[in-house]
Amino acid sequence: MSAIAPPAPAETAPPTVDYSDYKLVPSRHPWRWVGTVVVAAGVAAIAWSLVTNPRWEWGVVAEWFTAQSVVNGLIETLKLTAISGVLGFVLGFVLALMRLSASPLLVSVSWTFSWIFRSTPLLVQLLLWYNLGYLYEKISLGIPFTDVRFFEAQTTTLISQFAAAVLGLTLNQAAYSAEIIRGGILSVDQGQLEAASALGIPAWKRSTRIVLPQAMRAILPNAFNEIIGLVKGTSIVYVLAYSELFYTVQVIYNRTQQVLPLLLVATLWYVVITSVLSVFQYYIERHFSKGALRTLPLTPLQKARKFFATHVAASPTNVKESR
Repeated sequence: MSAIAPPAPAETAPPTVDYSDYKLVPSRHPWRWVGTVVVAAGVAAIAWSLVTNPRWEWGVVAEWFTAQSVVNGLIETLKLTAISGVLGFVLGFVLALMRLSASPLLVSVSWTFSWIFRSTPLLVQLLLWYNLGYLYEKISLGIPFTDVRFFEAQTTTLISQFAAAVLGLTLNQAAYSAEIIRGGILSVDQGQLEAASALGIPAWKRSTRIVLPQAMRAILPNAFNEIIGLVKGTSIVYVLAYSELFYTVQVIYNRTQQVLPLLLVATLWYVVITSVLSVFQYYIERHFSKGALRTLPLTPLQKARKFFATHVAASPTNVKESR
């Protein structure tokens, strides 16, 4: 006879543990606090030095910061930046398309342009354009290799200080922006173009509706870096004795011998301009990130509103009033 196996013991559920009495202890980051204290002490020391050192002459800075001559120089700097930036990126866009073309001639011309203007210093380019009248006495427009002329003028009358500055800054900017735009276009997956072509979408719409919106996410950070660099690069136009911001400040401190305060005036204006451009960069990049992010990050203003709404709603005063 076979022995009958005893019944298996019933499985008992593990006892539940009550965690309600456990105390939550935040993780400790002592080195983070040490680093914060060290950096805060350094910032406080620099701020204290700026405030207490009389040689900064903050009264002189305040006096000249909004002076009419300085404001006029600032307007000329903004004018140079706007004109050269727009023309430079338009020409850079054309050069980028030429570089991506299937034509060997267009590719060669675009590559040679970028090679020349990226290989020579901006200072040399400005001086060359300003002295163009020494190389070519007259500038004419007509049919090549014939005597037909539609327009002709003296080079010295056409290439003024402003024209030489715009010409030098624009061509130099175009050489760099062409590579930025070309890199942004190449960053878009070619499979999307093939799919759009298979759906019968025209080439122009493929470029404007599919490629460029995605390429802008790669183009914008570098493009704004170039624009900010262009703002500061306008200061080199002082070699042409053009009255932009830096040249105006130089003229003033050569007369008053207040060198450091006037340089600080120019520095603060450059900081203001680049700060405004950085704000524009943030919102434009946020706009073009709609296709890549499901939920857009909150803007600083939205974060501030959320913070105050949360803390004001949870404050003890509001709690008592609600009761």
